[in-house]
Amino acid sequence: MDESALLDELRRGNNDAYKQLFITYYSPLCEFASQYISDDDAEELVQELMLYIWETRESIIIESSLKSYLFTATKHRCLNFIKKNQYHEQVHSSIYEKLKDQFEDPDYYLINDLTVQIEKAINDLPENYKETFTLSRFGEQTNVQIAAMQGISVKTVEYRITQSLKILRVKLKDYLLFVAFLF
Repeated sequence: MDESALLDELRRGNNDAYKQLFITYYSPLCEFASQYISDDDAEELVQELMLYIWETRESIIIESSLKSYLFTATKHRCLNFIKKNQYHEQVHSSIYEKLKDQFEDPDYYLINDLTVQIEKAINDLPENYKETFTLSRFGEQTNVQIAAMQGISVKTVEYRITQSLKILRVKLKDYLLFVAFLF
């Protein structure tokens, strides 16, 4: 059957004409597409083209020969596929560059969670323990300086810090290995 008759039969919904179109052009189109993209992607692209031909058979306009149309459509689909993949690669590279430090540090998410949990645990301490503990650990004050600032004995400062650490150990038991390095 010549191309013109094949196209006419295809437009009428003749399954045999579609089978002949598929048998005649599928392999050559896959081979042609594989010059631009991978074999698997080429096969999928040609299958999509064949499905498109069948779905639009009644309204499809082919001004050149059927063979020319199929190869040109395959080429354009391959080029669009390449552009789409290049765009995705650029997006992935951009995202990777922004987030690579986080990905390179396997403890990044655990450390962030740990920081939040430590802050919460410290804020949950009784007010006088929290103030004493914060001055000791983050304010870089000595126990003597803290005692003088708060008007309490050095032994009370030591007691509050010891009690704060006990409370924090219980609240942060899931993070105990990391907490040991911090305190």
